[in-house]
Amino acid sequence: MEEMDTIITLIGSEVATEGYEFIFRGGATECRTCRLKNACLNLHEGSKYRVVRLRDAPVHDCPLHEGGVKAVEVVEAPFLVAIESRKAFAGSKVVYTPVECGENGCSMYELCHPMGLDDGDKCTITRVVGNMPESCPKGISLKLVELER
Repeated sequence: MEEMDTIITLIGSEVATEGYEFIFRGGATECRTCRLKNACLNLHEGSKYRVVRLRDAPVHDCPLHEGGVKAVEVVEAPFLVAIESRKAFAGSKVVYTPVECGENGCSMYELCHPMGLDDGDKCTITRVVGNMPESCPKGISLKLVELER
């Protein structure tokens, strides 16, 4: 397994398990005066993270998380995204543009419009996963890829 750059942060103790993935949305109003804010708010807003290790540390009280917060090690996780097949090359640098189809009820909508990834984000295609689980109802030729910001 390759060496990964980990970040130590605090997350809700009830979700603090290895493999848990989340998108960091930033701090809440209650965080402004918290003594632990630097340990909790040390992630990039809008990025997706995966817990890779639990730290042997006490659980800290938190007004936002029932059960408190726990120290974990996280890595930035790639986004699983549908992009046009003609753009799907591992190692390519791309400016993310969501598939424009207008089909909000489509079963694959979340793959075409992943939460946490914004139109215009600069990314790298780290891996071409393969074909979509279903054909696009609009007939757009799509591939599944992993993108890292």
